[in-house]
Amino acid sequence: MTVTHAPEDQAHRRGSKGFRRINLGLFAAGLATFMVLYCVQPLLPLFAKDFRLTPAESSLAISIATGMLALAIVPLSMLSERWGRMPVMTASLFATALLQIAVAFSPNFTVMLALRALQGLAVAGLPAVAMAYLAEEVHRGSLGFAVGLYIGGNSIGGMAGRVITGLVTDLGGWRWALGAVGVTSLACALLFRAVMPSSSNFNQKPIGMRSLGRCFRDSGLVRLYLIGMLLMGSFVTIYNYLGFRLTAAPFGLSQAIVGLISVAYLAGTVSSPVAGRLVDRYSRRQVLWGTALVSLAGLGLMLFDNIVLVVLGLLLLTAGFFAGHTVASGWVSARAAHPAQAAAAYQLCYYLGSSVGGSVGGLAFSGGGWAEVTVFTAALTLGMLALGLSLRKLAPAARNLVRTPVTV
Repeated sequence: MTVTHAPEDQAHRRGSKGFRRINLGLFAAGLATFMVLYCVQPLLPLFAKDFRLTPAESSLAISIATGMLALAIVPLSMLSERWGRMPVMTASLFATALLQIAVAFSPNFTVMLALRALQGLAVAGLPAVAMAYLAEEVHRGSLGFAVGLYIGGNSIGGMAGRVITGLVTDLGGWRWALGAVGVTSLACALLFRAVMPSSSNFNQKPIGMRSLGRCFRDSGLVRLYLIGMLLMGSFVTIYNYLGFRLTAAPFGLSQAIVGLISVAYLAGTVSSPVAGRLVDRYSRRQVLWGTALVSLAGLGLMLFDNIVLVVLGLLLLTAGFFAGHTVASGWVSARAAHPAQAAAAYQLCYYLGSSVGGSVGGLAFSGGGWAEVTVFTAALTLGMLALGLSLRKLAPAARNLVRTPVTV
């Protein structure tokens, strides 16, 4: 996908009515999309109980959606070059919401997985296209602020989905919880359609894979993609199986409390801009190593059967993940000669890490409980650290100032 910037005389600037409409629309879109994607995460123990599944099998409700998202991101980004940004984003949001309502009525786990796979395809339309729309429609001087609000909708959506399902499940069961998320997502889709300005600067382009292929010929970029994959695999594994641990002895927490613990996600809201400032002061390599050490410290604290230490460890792990993801994704943008295609390749690997790592982590949990999960996620984090260390001798490559959004 080729990202071009809006002509200055046609671009929406900060403070204008169009700029406010874009920000509101994309905030609602990010909220809806990532709320749906991760809302089933705190419900995995209930799926395992109701459908008589192992933890690894129940985790497929997450893994199949993120796996299909990974596979669809690149094709949808290319199709938007022919179909336009707004049609792809609008179709994505409405399909995602309607499928979410259908998920709430799933008669069995097999049907649920089929619907979640379709949701993964639908969800991919937003992260595949949103950055290109912003670059085309928003003035360069206002682009950073617009991207920040879009990212905020993504992160808050990921947290809100977990919190809503936790609270509503205790009141009416998990089907009501998933239905509530679907209705909320549909309302966000309607808001998006009502306020979002149509594209003014979109130019139809031919579809091609050549520039994407170049993004895999740079060994530095490939290592950064692998770092994103390992980061997401570790992060999703912890959030997938923490609910199993906290609802069992010795904690015995309710589903609502487990959902509320997802507020730890806000640690990433703090750590991401801090990581950006540290990169400006030191270097990407040094900050990346530091994020791995913070995550490892968090994993160590979460081994204790003390809820205060577990929550503190989760805060550290979440802060380390978001900071590391911010550094790695920003490094991809700075290094790539074709930043939009490189961003798509990074997201492909990133969501594959969620899909594969999250399910393999379930095998570790079934085999040795939380201690085995800790070993597995620590190994992924150490692998990411080793890749980060290998970047010390990375040869310079083309640099580009286009920033890509950080999504979870």
